[in-house]
Amino acid sequence: MLRVVSSSFRSLRTFSAMASSTPKPCKLALVQLAVTVNKNDNLANARAHVLEAASKGANLVVLPECFNSPYGTRYFPEYAESLQDGPSVKALSAMAKEANVYLIGGSIPERNSEDNNIYNTCTVYNPEGAIIATHRKVHLFDIDVPGKIRFQESETLTAGKQLTHVDTEFGKIGVGICYDIRFPEPAMIAARQGCFAMIYPGAFNMTTGPLHWELLQRARAVDNQMYVAACSPARDVNADYHAWGHSTVVGPAGDVLQTTDEKQGIIYADLDLSKMTEFRQNIPLTTQRRFDLYADVSKAKP
Repeated sequence: MLRVVSSSFRSLRTFSAMASSTPKPCKLALVQLAVTVNKNDNLANARAHVLEAASKGANLVVLPECFNSPYGTRYFPEYAESLQDGPSVKALSAMAKEANVYLIGGSIPERNSEDNNIYNTCTVYNPEGAIIATHRKVHLFDIDVPGKIRFQESETLTAGKQLTHVDTEFGKIGVGICYDIRFPEPAMIAARQGCFAMIYPGAFNMTTGPLHWELLQRARAVDNQMYVAACSPARDVNADYHAWGHSTVVGPAGDVLQTTDEKQGIIYADLDLSKMTEFRQNIPLTTQRRFDLYADVSKAKP
């Protein structure tokens, strides 16, 4: 059964109510990290970049998918850890508190103690270092492009069973992981249930990245008139999996606000809700939809 989970309050405010409450200004930082086989080094590198982003005014910081381990099905079981007492969760909590930021902690391989399944999991933290949301990747990356790439996450991972919306001081944010972005429904639901942004830690490859990485972000943004950001690891040509990189922030009009290349670094963007409101008023899709002709996926029961 599909559940939409917000943070501790689990509220589903409308966008108009969110806008009228005058949220705190949001400066987003996407941290495109170089990932190694050493988990402790990866955590230290993440901490250094989170603190750097905070020192430059960011109050919402995002790490990439599988930031603490190499990306690959043979690595997931080796690097998997509990969310209760694992070193990565402890480190992320400490980073958020030290930097005094909301931290979307990329994703890590999670081993669930109850069923022993392994998930690709994103944890989200408030500036006090408390976990306020957890998202397990809903759509597993199972593809086979003959002669180019075959990857089957389902060989080792289990899919999540809920969508995730997080209440913050800036407003509500939807969270997905990588392959989740290919499916329009989660972003549609998020937008119609009051989210002003969708954030996707991701790791597209050298085949799908040039084709679809930016295209999908712009599509999710312009269809829903919301901010969309995707944060990738940096590319390592000596690794088993070559990430595309190019972490990107897209505005509600589908325009690319910030992007980068394949190297390690940080990009910043101010997420201005007034600009989103203005664009929605100029092109009022939210009031022009014909739910007498097609279903509203945000209200349909799974």
